[in-house]
Amino acid sequence: MKAIKVIRSVVVWLIVALAAAMMVFTIVSVSTFDRADRSLFGYKAFIILTDSMSKTDFKAGDLALVKEVDPSTLKEGDIIAYTSQNTTNYGETVTHKIRRLTTDANGQPGFITYGTTTDTDDETVVTYPYVIGKYSTHIPKIGTFFQFLKTTPGYIVCILIPFLVLILLEGVRCIRLFRKYKSEQQEELQAEREKLEADRAETQRMMQELLAMKEQLAGQAAAAAPETTAPVNPTSGEEITDPVR
Repeated sequence: MKAIKVIRSVVVWLIVALAAAMMVFTIVSVSTFDRADRSLFGYKAFIILTDSMSKTDFKAGDLALVKEVDPSTLKEGDIIAYTSQNTTNYGETVTHKIRRLTTDANGQPGFITYGTTTDTDDETVVTYPYVIGKYSTHIPKIGTFFQFLKTTPGYIVCILIPFLVLILLEGVRCIRLFRKYKSEQQEELQAEREKLEADRAETQRMMQELLAMKEQLAGQAAAAAPETTAPVNPTSGEEITDPVR
């Protein structure tokens, strides 16, 4: 029984921790992931949507962590995240490798970038104002999990079901505690009834003993009382009685 209670407690706390972790992860991811204006511990996080860098570095569904840096310190071979000015994905965040340093048509310094999978240069030069940061590392498949979490099935599986299981377990525990309380209450009432019955029986026994003692004392008193007899005439041997007046 004790082992079952320990296991149940462990399961409940694991569900609580899982549900709480999912809630925290959801809040953090919604407010931080894929937001160029938000950072977490100094890093900006972006979900990789394509396999354009899967040949050498990371794959679609991974979460890339990018550190803000001075664009002038970047060099060939660095991987950067930038806001795309290409016609096919304008405004999206792209994480590609620098092929070489260059300038755009207006003489602004920038970078020629490319995806290592296709080895094709991006359409436009990435100038300094569009650089978000330098790629530092990635967490595999976290982006895929986050994308799933944002869907209705993901919400149901990762958040709703753990909370429902927790509520169910707590409900069962409350019902058991209530039944235990009622059982203990019934046992206490039964114990009180038995005690009253025992006290009543003891009182009756003591009354019977008192009555018996009283009868015994009355019998002893009657036996100890002296008998009274009339005086006898010594000459005639007859009892002397008072004449009736």
